[in-house]
Amino acid sequence: MTVAWDDEGIVLRARRHGETALVVSAFTFEHGRHAGWIAGAAASRNRPLYEPGNRLQLHWQARLEDDLGRFTAEPIDAFAARVLDRPDRLAAMAAATALLETALAEREAHPTLYAGLLRLFATLAGDEHWRGFYLRFEALLLAETGFALDLERCAVTGRADQLAFVSPRTGRAVAQGAAPDYEDRLLPLPPCLLDASEPDAAAFAQGLQLTGHFLEKHVYHPIDQALPPARQRLAQQSEEAKPLGSEAR
Repeated sequence: MTVAWDDEGIVLRARRHGETALVVSAFTFEHGRHAGWIAGAAASRNRPLYEPGNRLQLHWQARLEDDLGRFTAEPIDAFAARVLDRPDRLAAMAAATALLETALAEREAHPTLYAGLLRLFATLAGDEHWRGFYLRFEALLLAETGFALDLERCAVTGRADQLAFVSPRTGRAVAQGAAPDYEDRLLPLPPCLLDASEPDAAAFAQGLQLTGHFLEKHVYHPIDQALPPARQRLAQQSEEAKPLGSEAR
């Protein structure tokens, strides 16, 4: 007797298993982060299919539910190939896949997060602005792992307008001027986390600092890990991309 399912998923990681096989970790729509063994996947003609970021149709089969099991796969969308010549978008895709591989528990479905990832990758692979989508994806990841930012109203005044900061302790928004003696201790809140706007380079760097702070605090520090190297590189690149003396808007 065997167990099996069919689903679609985004490749998060692929590592060699023996001479020609790969163990592929994918983030699937109905089955969450799930791994499987794929025979012949490491061959040069097959390896590009399993680059992190690619969208696949997957069939998984195993003798027992808890076994590693075996994948067979067909391509749906080669997102990774479509960003290879755009380093900033490639860095964002690498950061997103690394976060999902390390932050999510195995075999727990997150359909809302999966839909957000698809929207992000379609944006990265196209010609639209992408930085706002990326920051909102990280905010969604925080929410899906149980640590949603509270950006509805000011924690001090209760106002819903002029929100400009976030408390690094509570994750709650703070309005401009509501806590003048503490503003230097608060994290700047980019407007793109409140609406669908596109951040400039400085605001994107601030947004990565904000979401990165809470990812470290609530997801990675409890398991004695740092943010994935790919996510650290994205933050470093965003800092280097800021115009000298720029201010976020």
